[in-house]
Amino acid sequence: MNTVSGVGLGLRREMLGSVTTAKAEVIDFFEVAPENWLPFGGALAKQFRALTERYSFACHGLSLSLGSPDPLDLDFIKAVKAFLQQHQIKLYSEHLSYCSAGGHLYDLMPIPFTLAAARYTAERIRQVQDILGRQLVVENVSYYAAPGQEMSELEFTLEVLQQADCALLLDVNNVYVNSINHGYNAGDFIAALPSKRIVYGHIAGHYQQDESLLIDTHGAAVCKAVWQLLAHAYQCHGVFPTLLERDFHLPPMQVLEAELWQIKACQQRVMA
Repeated sequence: MNTVSGVGLGLRREMLGSVTTAKAEVIDFFEVAPENWLPFGGALAKQFRALTERYSFACHGLSLSLGSPDPLDLDFIKAVKAFLQQHQIKLYSEHLSYCSAGGHLYDLMPIPFTLAAARYTAERIRQVQDILGRQLVVENVSYYAAPGQEMSELEFTLEVLQQADCALLLDVNNVYVNSINHGYNAGDFIAALPSKRIVYGHIAGHYQQDESLLIDTHGAAVCKAVWQLLAHAYQCHGVFPTLLERDFHLPPMQVLEAELWQIKACQQRVMA
């Protein structure tokens, strides 16, 4: 299923001017949220089209709301399908969470870690896959509360992957953040994931509010512990395509390039 390879960067509209001058050998692919590009035409659409003709792309959605009690938005799913086809993007991922319940919540909410919720979410993923005509990729998310918890985050994630027969986007930073906030071993969590389902990965920075509370912000440099966990993930599952997320406090492109080179160096060390 892998349709991207190497090292990627999350593309924001603010980056459009600078990515065209980035060193071609550093960035192998980009990732965008389709919701941020679907409404636009004109010059912005032409700039985006020029990039999709030059680079491989993945889409990482924000509003599919897989665990929501609300019905799936079928019109939106069909619009995403057309967008993916238009730009020949074969990889579409979404968060293992929900963001609507009687209206949009404007945040990614944790799905209760219960068997019933896992099976409900898996059924909705299967519906999305049937409409798209392709396998959906789901991302493990950061969370700060676990309402009605009956199983562990790991057990819940494995149940959804198996029941839905979907793929996994392994967010290494989210595993690290959750391991600190909820007191589990991040290395063991990653080792227990099914290698065959991992299509690509994310790394990002976070904010340390307290010794036992990290906030997933995508607004800082990647910390040493997350770099070490990424190397561990490669050792457990083999080297997989990995993307740097940076959504806030955007530094100059050369700073992002330096982190992208760190990903590439980590991949090369493990392969060697």
